[in-house]
Amino acid sequence: MKQLILKKGEDRRIRLGHLWIFSNEVDTQKSPIKEFEPGESAVIVNAQGRPIGSAYVNPNSLICARMISTRPHEGLTEALLDKRISQALTLRESMFDRPFYRMVFAEGDFLPGLVIDRYDDLLVVQLTTAGMEKMKDQITSVLCNILRPKAILYRNDSANRPLEGLDRYVEQAVGTVPAKIAIEENGVKFEVPMIEGQKTGWFYDQRTNRRDFASFCKGKRVLDAFCYAGSFGCNAVKAGAKEVTFLDASKIALDAAVHNAASTVLLIK
Repeated sequence: MKQLILKKGEDRRIRLGHLWIFSNEVDTQKSPIKEFEPGESAVIVNAQGRPIGSAYVNPNSLICARMISTRPHEGLTEALLDKRISQALTLRESMFDRPFYRMVFAEGDFLPGLVIDRYDDLLVVQLTTAGMEKMKDQITSVLCNILRPKAILYRNDSANRPLEGLDRYVEQAVGTVPAKIAIEENGVKFEVPMIEGQKTGWFYDQRTNRRDFASFCKGKRVLDAFCYAGSFGCNAVKAGAKEVTFLDASKIALDAAVHNAASTVLLIK
């Protein structure tokens, strides 16, 4: 792998655990960024010439490299993806009793640019960087080997993809993920729009916040602003809120929120 050499002192954040390298932190006289292909793995070297890890590079992005390992010659390979995704899955299985969760959360699982949400035997994947886009086929292969899902949907339509020089698209890679699916969270049932919904369909990372928020709602008037499918508001309904108002700019989101709120009221009755 080629070397990406940092300016003096610019390795400090990396040594502290930060995973991003900005283009103005690179010594472009010694290692011209434009000589790298988008998604190419590189050895990261500090100004003193000491290798400090590996990253994948995108010469077209302000965030020109994202760390993938503290081992200098460990590139982004299918084997590394298998290892990291398996570790992430093991962690989630120890935390949740049902297979509905954010299985991979990008930098949080040392897989920058990769988000995977699990809906039992359905997976929704989002790739936000050129490095992960380059490994798309390998990601699909790893997921099929580990979980054997019925369907994998790529929601690669996030607004920040053009910043990486990437097109935006939605693709059914394996099987068919339906337009809507039913999930249950914190004892509340929801219908989630998968194809026309936001991002990967559901904001799993807000699960505990929704649970804790509900404890303040009994007898209260609640505004669920930017409500999407009504996750916070429906938890408030279940907790005994006096009144809940849903607010969102998207008609698809509001329709989902109203449907879910009505279902929650019926469930309580």
